[in-house]
Amino acid sequence: MISAELQSLKHESVIRLLFFFGILLLMSLWETYAPCRRLLIPRRIRWLNNGGLLILGTVILRAMFPLALVGVAATGANQQWGLFYVIAIPHWQVVLLSIICLDFTTYLQHVLFHALPVLWRLHKVHHADPDFDVTTGLRFHPLEILLSMIGKISIVLLLGIPVIAVLLFEVILNATSMFNHGNVYLPSKLDCCLRWFIVTPDMHRIHHSAITQETNSNFGFNLPWWDYLLGTYRHRPAMGYKEMIIGLTEYQKNRRVTQLHWMLILPFLKPLEKPLS
Repeated sequence: MISAELQSLKHESVIRLLFFFGILLLMSLWETYAPCRRLLIPRRIRWLNNGGLLILGTVILRAMFPLALVGVAATGANQQWGLFYVIAIPHWQVVLLSIICLDFTTYLQHVLFHALPVLWRLHKVHHADPDFDVTTGLRFHPLEILLSMIGKISIVLLLGIPVIAVLLFEVILNATSMFNHGNVYLPSKLDCCLRWFIVTPDMHRIHHSAITQETNSNFGFNLPWWDYLLGTYRHRPAMGYKEMIIGLTEYQKNRRVTQLHWMLILPFLKPLEKPLS
């Protein structure tokens, strides 16, 4: 079983790239023909700068962690490190539990990036975006990406998460992140049904509100259950989905928030105004 999983390493990059560009294309078309809101910043500028931040973060991540997360999982599999290599349960259960544990870890990391001031300085690069579309799901500071990877590596080695589970989780998380950051319209009834199983664009859009209480809610990226169980779920924004203010109050009048070099230095700048409460 381990040798079969290690074979998937040969195709990891191809699998991830195919899913990434496929979902990105679908969401771009959806945003074009059925948008939820009118964008303040032209799409060309947003794609260039938010995409540039993703490329830079990916290059730095690969330089710091050349094996990436699946490589770490493969090393753990060879050495039989972690809880799942000790307990005797079917492989499919290990894979399912691994994906759920990784998703819960991502939720907890997200909460911490909001709760701890030093981490919020990095994460607010993501929230400073005055618009909300598929490229917002790509907009993370390289230092945040590195810290998140360290957390995931720790969980992978501690639990003994197999390669196939890591690959599946990263593909699913990447796809759902682009989906729930999409500037797309969903009928309210369909949205309510989907919220039982996956974080929807309207559900996550609330998290990007300029109102602090709304920003500190709906932390899930993939599964919505953690917000329901831990009391961080909010059903609707106070101002409505189309009227709500997106981004951070202190940067509403600063159009530099879309510039790549400004996003890189943002964690080291002082906020200009107090946030809405």
